[in-house]
Amino acid sequence: MQGALGDIVVLDLSRALAGPHAAQMLGDLGARVIKVEHPAGGDESRGWGPPFVGPDHDISTYFLAANRNKQSIAVDLKSAEGKALIERLVRQSDVLIENFRTGVLDRLGLSVERLHELNPRLVILSITGFGHDGPEGGRPGYDQIAQGEAGLMSLTGPSPAEPYRVGASIADLLAGIHGAYGVVAALYERERTGRGKVVRTSLLAAVTGVHSYHGTAWTVGGQVPRAGGNHHASIAPYGAFHCADGMIQIAVANDGQWRKVAALLDIDPDMAKYATNRDRFAHRDELIADMERALAKHDRAHWLAALGEAGVPAGAIRSIDEVYAWEQTRSQGLLVEVDHPVLGTIELPGPPLRFDGESPMRHTPPPALGEHGDEVLAWLRERER
Repeated sequence: MQGALGDIVVLDLSRALAGPHAAQMLGDLGARVIKVEHPAGGDESRGWGPPFVGPDHDISTYFLAANRNKQSIAVDLKSAEGKALIERLVRQSDVLIENFRTGVLDRLGLSVERLHELNPRLVILSITGFGHDGPEGGRPGYDQIAQGEAGLMSLTGPSPAEPYRVGASIADLLAGIHGAYGVVAALYERERTGRGKVVRTSLLAAVTGVHSYHGTAWTVGGQVPRAGGNHHASIAPYGAFHCADGMIQIAVANDGQWRKVAALLDIDPDMAKYATNRDRFAHRDELIADMERALAKHDRAHWLAALGEAGVPAGAIRSIDEVYAWEQTRSQGLLVEVDHPVLGTIELPGPPLRFDGESPMRHTPPPALGEHGDEVLAWLRERER
């Protein structure tokens, strides 16, 4: 199964997470992704753990998460031989991905102008921490720094006094997603213009780009959103609630759903303080207390069944192992099997897209450092003929 991007070649100069995630998304769609790594250690995420797996406990599960469907070649970009090889690969590629600090590629002799001189059709994805220009454009950035600087931590946690990072590296992952989306758009435009262009995004842009209603609360409403724990900033009741043996989540998006919940919990839905969402939100602490008094009478299984039967959105709070054991997760193709040369058959978190109900392609395991050097060189020589 070739995939939608089966005729696209991606030269991946990135490392860590944002760039590799973008390249992996393109690989999931069938692109040939050639991952360029430094001969001394490769992508730094190869050393990020625990956990490490394998007979020698030297394979990072972090690296496995972002590098399926790629070929690895080891190249020293600072050497004359390495630069010459990259230039040959650029001529045969459709996309180049990099997440160096601003100016690094220029110093390596691989400026945008030079890259487009080598290949005018090349689409370049460049990901930085805080943007390519502006007063802090050259500043380095990692995920948690960006979460704080872009306001996400101020929205996350039990209270404004205790800002929390999101548990996943969400700034990196969102930057990768936005980057891949930009690449596909630029490839589509190239069909009309015949020329590639530079797609730029950053960790700052990625997080700010998902502020959504938190952003307009300030830009239009003049209110600064703050962390509110496990309850929604605008809707009530919408959040995590305690019952007899733990917590469940209930999401009431309209008054019709509220009336169903109120009937289950023996609460008068028409009392003035609970009649509309505006009323319920104004009295949210009282509402939560009233609901939890009723929920304490039964366990989670009882309430999830009752809420499900009533058609009210509700759910458990699953641990990661429970998510991957859940048949619904597996039914959606969100786990993929690959045959790793050291680890044997392993399961990896899979791509979030399906086409006509099917996963777009079969998947290959994340590569060992430099594993495909000979194969890529043979392919390159054939292309150059």
